[in-house]
Amino acid sequence: MKTPTRTPVRAQRPAPAARAPGRDGAAIPATHFVGTVTARAATGGFDIRSAAFQAEGRRAASCLLEPMPGDSVACLRVAPHETWIVAVLQREEGATHVLRAQGPARFESAGGSLTLGAAEVAIDSARFHLQARHAEMAADDVQLISRQVRLIGGTVKLIGTLLSTVVDRAVHFSRQHTRTTEGLDRVRATQLDCEAGQLMSLSAEHLLVQGEKLVKARGGQIHFG
Repeated sequence: MKTPTRTPVRAQRPAPAARAPGRDGAAIPATHFVGTVTARAATGGFDIRSAAFQAEGRRAASCLLEPMPGDSVACLRVAPHETWIVAVLQREEGATHVLRAQGPARFESAGGSLTLGAAEVAIDSARFHLQARHAEMAADDVQLISRQVRLIGGTVKLIGTLLSTVVDRAVHFSRQHTRTTEGLDRVRATQLDCEAGQLMSLSAEHLLVQGEKLVKARGGQIHFG
């Protein structure tokens, strides 16, 4: 009888260890899911519920719309304890939409124009700065309320039908002042003081000087006629 030959058994090598995500060029796995924002977390994030799953997530930088409780949001789960809100999918009608960006922000339209359209536009800022080579504003009614107003310009031109000012005290200084009135020019005051450093001239076709109690003229030389 022939002795059966035995096949040599090769030693099995251990399987290579799984690579950690993000190392040696491997992509970091992520999972998408849809959830509902239930509350604002104390850490600044948001509590999210998706069926029986609950997590705390943060708003992604690309999601400018600030989430609110009750919103349906699209989320990206990168790690067991890292969840990002990438978009707000649905919100109840009538809720306020807040666009928020962390840090300095700038909206820019390169080579085009930017238009804002709304029934009402409000700007609330500690400091407002506007710079333009040409600015134009058209409105039916304008009201400006300020504690202090400064207007600085090389040439200022005001055209209107009626100008009405009410102030406690008005101070005007100019090197030359010319005023032309086609109709009646009237000044009413309790006391009126007109003073000229060199020459005062009053000229009219008819000149009337009337004092109820006293009219006095004083000078080194007085000429009539």
